[in-house]
Amino acid sequence: MKLLEGKTALVTGAARGIGKAIALKFASEGANVAFTDLVIDENAKNTEAEIAAYGVKAKGYASNAANFEEAHAVVEEVQKDFGGIDILVNNAGITRDGLMLRMSEQQWDAVVTVNLKSAFNFIHAVTPVMMKQKSGSIINMASVVGISGNASQANYSASKAGMIGLAKSIAKELGPRNIRANAIAPGFIITDMTAALPEKVREEWEKQIPLRRGGQPEDVAKVALFLASDLSSYVTGQVIPVCGGMNT
Repeated sequence: MKLLEGKTALVTGAARGIGKAIALKFASEGANVAFTDLVIDENAKNTEAEIAAYGVKAKGYASNAANFEEAHAVVEEVQKDFGGIDILVNNAGITRDGLMLRMSEQQWDAVVTVNLKSAFNFIHAVTPVMMKQKSGSIINMASVVGISGNASQANYSASKAGMIGLAKSIAKELGPRNIRANAIAPGFIITDMTAALPEKVREEWEKQIPLRRGGQPEDVAKVALFLASDLSSYVTGQVIPVCGGMNT
């Protein structure tokens, strides 16, 4: 039997990158997958088709994860379409890097709102669903910089540190209802976001990694699968770095 057979997962920001890798990994293990993106364009439709190719139900929903009302509306739609939600992955995120001296209020607000408030929005929306089921797994996508900080990323680091604190708090609140909450802290993962960095910057990053290479979205997806499945039935309130030893 597959690890997530009969389960329904909701993954935010999953049309590409790490979110897409997680959605596909879940589908390969039998989960029906709902996912969100700002718009359901051709790229998102292709992701939907790739998920469905595993023989599971798949549907993308247009949603601004940072909007409280839209998040709740999506959760209601997913419930109607799928019948429940067993797994929530808060993956939606952006960067607006810059030194604190030059960082604008808009840069700060945009990152904290999209990265952290979106997680609050969706956790708030799925909590009644999971409490009624008396089961669920919530996974927040944090970052190693949420643990260690990083120059020119005060906004991003703060938002990701918040994701960790949020997961730990929810684990304590909802544990008595058999709902688990954990965080994953990826390091330098090769995605469209990191591919846009200059080659010299990427090389410097790799020098800081004991394994001397960047990770793949699949590396993060494997850990997400562990946290989503019963393999981690006694794991909650934890942060698992996926960073090649960079945060050691």
